[in-house]
Amino acid sequence: MGQKVNPIGIRLAVNKNWRSRWFSGKKGFGQLLIEDGKIRSFLKKELKDGSISDIIIERAANRLRVTIHTARPAVVIGPKGAKIDELKGRVAKMTQGKDVYIDIREVKDPDVNAQLVAEGIALQIERRVAVKRCIKRAIKLALELGAKGMKIKCSGRLGGAEISRYEWSKEGKVPLHTLKEEIDYGFAEAATTAGLIGVKVWVCKKPETKEVGKGVKSNASYA
Repeated sequence: MGQKVNPIGIRLAVNKNWRSRWFSGKKGFGQLLIEDGKIRSFLKKELKDGSISDIIIERAANRLRVTIHTARPAVVIGPKGAKIDELKGRVAKMTQGKDVYIDIREVKDPDVNAQLVAEGIALQIERRVAVKRCIKRAIKLALELGAKGMKIKCSGRLGGAEISRYEWSKEGKVPLHTLKEEIDYGFAEAATTAGLIGVKVWVCKKPETKEVGKGVKSNASYA
């Protein structure tokens, strides 16, 4: 079962938490869910150079709190917080004038964060770097930084081939069936001239290692 489902979704009741944290009745649930998707897409597009690993959305009454986990907080904040103020105003328009708060949390080890690793590999593939070289380099860096194991799979028309195929590699321990293990998962797509290439990354972290981004809060908290 662990091989067929999202590693984060299956661990929600064990050691993972939801990325959208709010409650709604049946009538408003669909609208709020679509709104969350639009906010995430908008922030990802506007902060494409900010190395965004995760976006947490919390709602309470007429308030909306967005927590952005990034490896480059200075890029996200902008000079004197100008970028954040602009984003806050545009997000408020998308949420029909709700009070928007934006928090920035720094990702200390981007080479062990599955989403950032996946996006980094996708960027290298777009620049026509050899897929095997990207995979081996990413795994080596993660293991050196203390990860218990890592698995990477790239699929699509690799190298512009006529027939799609996949390349994958795994080193260390990545037990997807063991729910108590700290498994981080990330997915990204590389847009090449031959078509999209999907990149999936699984990282097994040590139990004592906190989830990247948790408890690491910068001085940037904007109301």
